[in-house]
Amino acid sequence: MNDSDRKLVAVDIVAVPETAGSALYGMVDVLSAAGELWQTLTHESPAERRLGVQIVAPAPGMFRCGHGVPVVPEKTILQGPAAPVVILPELWLGPEESFHGRYPELMTWLKAAYAAGSEIYSACSGAIMLAESGLLDGCAATSHWGYRALFEREYPQIDFRPEPNLVVADAEGRIVTAGGSTSWHDLALHIIARHISPGEALRIAKVYLLKWHGEGQLPFEPLVRDTLHADAAIRRCEGWLADHFADEAVIAGVTEYSGLAERTLKRRFKRATGVTLKDYVQNLRVEEAKQLLESTGEPVDEICARVGYEDESFFRRLFKRRTGLTPARYRRLFRPVARLAEPAPAEGAQSRVSSGAGARRL
Repeated sequence: MNDSDRKLVAVDIVAVPETAGSALYGMVDVLSAAGELWQTLTHESPAERRLGVQIVAPAPGMFRCGHGVPVVPEKTILQGPAAPVVILPELWLGPEESFHGRYPELMTWLKAAYAAGSEIYSACSGAIMLAESGLLDGCAATSHWGYRALFEREYPQIDFRPEPNLVVADAEGRIVTAGGSTSWHDLALHIIARHISPGEALRIAKVYLLKWHGEGQLPFEPLVRDTLHADAAIRRCEGWLADHFADEAVIAGVTEYSGLAERTLKRRFKRATGVTLKDYVQNLRVEEAKQLLESTGEPVDEICARVGYEDESFFRRLFKRRTGLTPARYRRLFRPVARLAEPAPAEGAQSRVSSGAGARRL
């Protein structure tokens, strides 16, 4: 579709009490601005609304969604067929919760919408609602990385991929899931590009300062998380590894500490934690390297040695495999955020951000 096609595209954004208000109204605002905001600011061309956005809910009347945000839907799922574009925003849902059995009429409506030709998009945990409808069965999908275990537990028939920012589920591109909490930015740009034009998507990105998260979710996902298990010996080994992961002979050291045969330790460790002992140590080392890249200006070769690696080229390859980014790109992405908490330099002092030693080492 190109910019000369001026047909107004109807969009239904689904809202339920579990919906995150920021994602809901963020999508309403950005999509409604397509065709109007850039044009109004620049006088480049006449402003003309391109997407007719409405909030749709299972029942009529005002209700409050996540964090008490009020929602007044324009229509309900009982009032006619779905729009050509249907969006399921982020939900406030704990990773240990289940969505099974919620909103059966809405699930039926979603399946009917897809059968009638609608394109269906989900942002972040909105993919859980889409999964519950059955439309993702046998397909690849993404959501926030924190819901990996939920998908494995509740929807094992779905190929869950936590790495990308967007995943297209079907050959026609009519079902698209987006990843992390602010992935609705990427989803909005995708929808505008697909249903209006790539040029308009670029204009909206410029107006709202939206960034395409081409790096995916890997850089944001913690590599080491506490896993609930009942193996006390392995739990003790995890504590020992937290203090000794950078040791040169770390596998031999933890084996001696455990009092178990190495083969037994490795078997029990994988069964308890879900990862191999080697991968666990590598994750600890890369996680520490991430923290150092975020919080210090140390050169990469020094960080490599501090976390237990002599071969810098191996470390760089491992870091990119685990995070999706090179150490330098990771530092550029997260170091400015970490600096927000640092005190401002005294008046007249040289700025460390622009000219300090840490900046020269990037």
